[in-house]
Amino acid sequence: MDQKSLYYLEKAPVPKAIMHMVIPMMLSFIATLIYNITDAFYIGKLDNTAMMAAVTLALPFSAILMALGNLFGAGAGTYVSRLLGEDNADRAKQVSSVNFWLSIFTGAIFMAICLPLLTPILQLLGARGESLVHTRDYILMFVIGAPLIIANFSLEQTVRAEGASTASMMGMLAGVIINMVLDPIFIFLLHMDIMGAALASVIGNVISVVWFIYYLQKKSTVQSVSIKDFKPNKEICKNIFKVGISAFLLDGFLAITSLLFNNFAVLYGDSIVAGVGISQRVVQIVDFISMSFSMGVVPLIAFAYSAKNHERLMKIIKKTTLYMVGITMGLSAILFVFRAQIISAFSIDSDVIAIGQIILMAQLCSTIFAGLSALFTGIFQAFGKGIQSTVMSVMRGIAFIPILILGNMLFAVNGIIWAMTISEAFACIVGLFLWLGIRKKSLLEISTKEADEPQNHTDIIVEQ
Repeated sequence: MDQKSLYYLEKAPVPKAIMHMVIPMMLSFIATLIYNITDAFYIGKLDNTAMMAAVTLALPFSAILMALGNLFGAGAGTYVSRLLGEDNADRAKQVSSVNFWLSIFTGAIFMAICLPLLTPILQLLGARGESLVHTRDYILMFVIGAPLIIANFSLEQTVRAEGASTASMMGMLAGVIINMVLDPIFIFLLHMDIMGAALASVIGNVISVVWFIYYLQKKSTVQSVSIKDFKPNKEICKNIFKVGISAFLLDGFLAITSLLFNNFAVLYGDSIVAGVGISQRVVQIVDFISMSFSMGVVPLIAFAYSAKNHERLMKIIKKTTLYMVGITMGLSAILFVFRAQIISAFSIDSDVIAIGQIILMAQLCSTIFAGLSALFTGIFQAFGKGIQSTVMSVMRGIAFIPILILGNMLFAVNGIIWAMTISEAFACIVGLFLWLGIRKKSLLEISTKEADEPQNHTDIIVEQ
């Protein structure tokens, strides 16, 4: 195998390898955040409340497409990293090809199902009156573009799986930039309104997919999207889906919990809803950083685990935990100190400012637990432990529901505000016990293999 593709996975100093995988993800998240703000700004300029409502109503539909993409991407990505750790590039090419074509086929099936059922889907999303027409226009573009939108989410993760985090970032940024350029053209110049915003988003996904295909076919020596490598079998599908299902369920449960939380918050008035909205936007900065660590290092962990490199594996896990916890707590502390000023920058309503500070404090407390829970989930996915990763995904969603209901019954609004923090802490504890349960056995397997097959310590210093 070409050592350029594997340098950061196999031989780069651990701190350098971690930052190589994490920083491009942070930049991608920041670009996505900027795009979301810009997109909302352009649609807001149309001065049509029904259109703004349509974008909000379509969010669960977009979440389904992302979940389907992660179903393939998370499973195939971790499997590719493990195969590279085993020096099995031929199978890695088959897996990446199966990942791509199954994503396309699933998207085509999804489109065929949704097109005739568009009206019932809109009703399920809650679209009514004027917003019904705009939601239909918006979602129609995503239904037509479903195959490539799903492929975009899945390919990004497999590109990153071989350590090519910069190439992964470039693909994501290309889509975001094209989207931002096309938004005002389609919305205002061509008078396509909200359908133009959706079309720009779909084209952005197409550009990203084109880049990822180019990289995997022309630049990568260990992956492929060629139809000749599309050779699905029971082993490949099992390894993709046993991990991918956990990512799919996590996305699904996060959408459900978000919907539940908003519905309970509405019961206590607009000030609570406004406070939640402001706090979520602020905390998103910290969440993106912790997500960059928990998601970015998965290929490093998977490769080291599969290569039976115990020392490097534990160093990656320990340093990632240290960096993530340190940065998350540091940023959270700064935001906590200036919480009053931050909330005041978004609202002049005294009620919103007062309750917003409490909500922000609760959500800042949950970020550290959410980050650790995500890291545990990522470790289980990297190890190919489908049961543990699925338990974590389900736990993060299921635990929140009774905690939210019980909190509302016993402590009213305060119970709702702190429900997410308590459920994330509970999931974090479950993750710790699951990790302790598999750690000894997994590392014992590595140590046994190390004793039989001495590691090659030759250092190869190259630039990707």
